[in-house]
Parts: sequence; structure tokens; C-alpha cells
Amino acid sequence: MEGDAGKGLECQKIMDGKASNGKGLEDAIPSCCLKAKASAPENDVKCHSTVVSGWFSEHQSCSDKAGKLMYFNNPMWPGEAHSLKVEDILFQGKSDFQEILVFKSSAYGKVLVLDGIVQLSEKDECAYQEMIAHLPLCSIESPKSVLVVGGGDGGVLREISRHSSVELIDICEIDKMVIDVCKKFFPELYVGFEDPRVRLHVGDAVEFLRNVPEGKYDAIIVDSSDPVGPAQELVERPFFETIARALRPGGVLCNMAESMWLHAHLIQDMLSICRETFKGSVHYAWASVPTYPSGVIGFLLCSTEGPPVDFQHPINPIEKLEGNLKCGRELRFYNSEIHTAAFALPSFVRREVSVLRNSPAPPARRISVS
Repeated sequence: MEGDAGKGLECQKIMDGKASNGKGLEDAIPSCCLKAKASAPENDVKCHSTVVSGWFSEHQSCSDKAGKLMYFNNPMWPGEAHSLKVEDILFQGKSDFQEILVFKSSAYGKVLVLDGIVQLSEKDECAYQEMIAHLPLCSIESPKSVLVVGGGDGGVLREISRHSSVELIDICEIDKMVIDVCKKFFPELYVGFEDPRVRLHVGDAVEFLRNVPEGKYDAIIVDSSDPVGPAQELVERPFFETIARALRPGGVLCNMAESMWLHAHLIQDMLSICRETFKGSVHYAWASVPTYPSGVIGFLLCSTEGPPVDFQHPINPIEKLEGNLKCGRELRFYNSEIHTAAFALPSFVRREVSVLRNSPAPPARRISVS
């Protein structure tokens, strides 16, 4: 969650549900939406507050250019929105960086929203948190030092804590309010901050990485927001070069890498940059997360030049790790079979993302966890 999630979009404003309080809709509609509504009345249904009549819909970003161009949510996924039935709004506020909303949904439990974009829900957070942590950490032997970029909810920290070999967990999160809100409303994620190995750094991750000694970390996990606005630099070459410098030889990166259904062009760019920057392995994996756009999320996995890393087959199986229940809960999504399966890509992805065309599919292999 590092960076301003969607800051700079034309309609980035968390609404407070006025439309559902019986006092009329007009006060709850942003001015840009009102202009679009006036020029194209048929689009009225597309321009409303985040919570209307008890339903949350991810933000609508509207353009009145020619009175026609309309985006649901965000230019990252035009033409669609995901709605959840809201039982109660638990928190809404604005930090120095973004709008923060927490609500209780009827189907997914409590939900964290930043700048109108769902970050996690109680029901499906396990898939994202477990995969982004264990895909890299189970691919190298005995990781000792780990950096988390973003991740202010604490879920990635919770998963790293299962690895008893880890001695140091640095986390750099720009928004202290996210941490405080999650401490109150998502204690099952915030528990990650209670591990004594964790050192919290509140600030800009780009600046933090510039000052990190070369080769400090065995693994870096980037739990970033979508690459819109200031967060754009987190998917550009200089940022990846800084990460590569901070990793030891044979060190690994796991970076959130969007949806293969919606962002093949972005995945292509990220893979191309990383194949030039990291001199070891570079792979793309994915997992199902129902509350994310298109229902899936991708992960970019890279290793620096040094001891070879076989990301597709965990050398450090989670089932054999001592203390993997240290965080007080069983794994809900990740296991060694899911690990290998995550690298099996649909045919259309291999066709659309040219750098994947010559990448061999992971061979079938039985994984023994007894």
C-alpha cells in the first residue's frame, strides 16, 4: 500500500453515504460527475457516491471531455466496478496521502478501502498476503533479512513471521494512519507488527531504498498500490534498479503485478525491465482474490545474479518449516502445490505478453510434504 493509491484522478474522493440518508443525492455527487450527468443524462447511474443505498462500489472516475468518456473506478480498469453490500461504515478519514474507508460487508467481512480502491477484505486477504510472502521466501534457503515496501495493514508481516530463519524484518510504509486504522479494525492482520523482529520505518520507500547498504536483504516484498499517480515510480526502471542493488547475490523480489486479464501491457513492461535489471530468474505468477478487479492478482518474481533460484518449485516447503503456525493461525490459501501451480499461465497470456512466449511452463512434479 505504499504510495498514494489513485491520487490525482479526477474523481478521487471518498463519499460518506449521504445518498442513502434520505437527504437527496445532489450533495453526494462530485462536481465532475455532475457535469457528466448534465451532458449525458443516460449515464446518471454511473455517477454516484461510493456507498449508495447500502452498496459500496469502487470509485467512478469521470471525464466530461466530449461528455462521453466514462470510467468506472479508475483508468486501470475502465468499464467495470465491483459492488459489495454494506452493513455498516466503521471508519472514514483522510491522511496526508489518501482517503481511508473501513466498512463491514455482508459477504466479505470488514473491508479496507484506500482512495476508493479495495485493498483487502477479511474473507479473501489470505490469498494475497500468503502468496506474496511465501512465493519468494519458500524459494530460497533460510532467508534471514527481509524488507517489505508498503504493507501497512500488517498481513505480509504476519506471513513472514512463519519463517523462523528470518532474523530481521524491515517495513517501510508511507502512511502511518493506515497502520493505526488496521491496528483498530484488523487485529488479525496487525498482529504482524507485534513480531519482535519487525522494524517499522514510516516514510517514502524510494528514499529509504536509496540509503540501504548494497546487498542487505535476502528478500524484498513490494506490497504497493496500483501504479497510478505518485505510485507510478514503483513500477519503473530506477525503482527496480534500486531494489536489485539492495538484494544480496541470489536475493529475491516479489512485486505485486496487477491482473493478467486487464493489464497485459503493464505486465509486459515490468517483465522487460526486470529481465534487463535482474540477472537471475524472472517469472510471473498469479492467484485468485475475489475482491480485486477481475478476481485475480499477479506477482512478479525476480532473483539477482548469484545462486540460482527455481521459483517454480519451493526449496523451502512451508509444510516443513518449524514455527509456521507461530502467527496463531493455519494457512488458508498457500501450500506447496498452489506455489507451483501459480506459475502455470493461460495461453492468451503467453501470446499477449511476448517476453513469456519462450518461457517454459512449469513441469509436472509431485511435491512431497510428508
